[in-house]
Amino acid sequence: TSGTTGRPKGVMNEHRAVVNRLCWAQAAYGLGGGDRVLQKTPLSFDVSVWECFWPLLSGACVVLARAEGQKDPRYLVGVIESQRIGTVHFVPSMLRAFLDEVVPGGCSSIGHVICSGEALSGSLARLVRERLPQARLSNLYGPTEAAVEVTAWDCDNVEIPENIPIGRPIWNTRTYILDDSGEPVPIGVGGELHIGGVPVARGYLNQPELTAERFIASPFVAGDRLYKTGDLA
Repeated sequence: TSGTTGRPKGVMNEHRAVVNRLCWAQAAYGLGGGDRVLQKTPLSFDVSVWECFWPLLSGACVVLARAEGQKDPRYLVGVIESQRIGTVHFVPSMLRAFLDEVVPGGCSSIGHVICSGEALSGSLARLVRERLPQARLSNLYGPTEAAVEVTAWDCDNVEIPENIPIGRPIWNTRTYILDDSGEPVPIGVGGELHIGGVPVARGYLNQPELTAERFIASPFVAGDRLYKTGDLA
């Protein structure tokens, strides 16, 4: 992960954190043997982990996009239609470019669009409803330092707000919004989002000082560690 620095750094995620993420997804979204998931995220990015392993652990089919195919919206429309893809992930900026290529009634096989990696706007969520009316839309949030994604919000069956929430924690995950003193803020007051529980990584590879700065002991749960995301909530 590079975060805002642009300099890649290794994150030591644990097996149990990935398993927790995958098993939660299966319980929440339920892939079956007839489902087909598009694997288009480069393997150096964390989303590729669940694109590969979630369908495989549930008996579904993984369809591999061609190299660099994730950058070509027209290609993605073609492979989704020809391979009858049912579940697909997009960062919001690429989702908008993709939807611009979808004709009325196109990509009708898509049953679930999962967004993460960037803020999802209300206008884009409404555009998904318009172009892919049959598809469920889920907004997920999480850093690489906590095994891909740790909160989720379902955009279906609700009036879509302008600012899409990141939702509530997934299994075995705790989230806290804390002030500069590490104290919980009142409801409606902004603070830094901290993540605790099973998803939290061991730290950064060969960067003990940065690990000590961003991964701290939890004052709320004995033996737990919190990851300081740097994100305001």
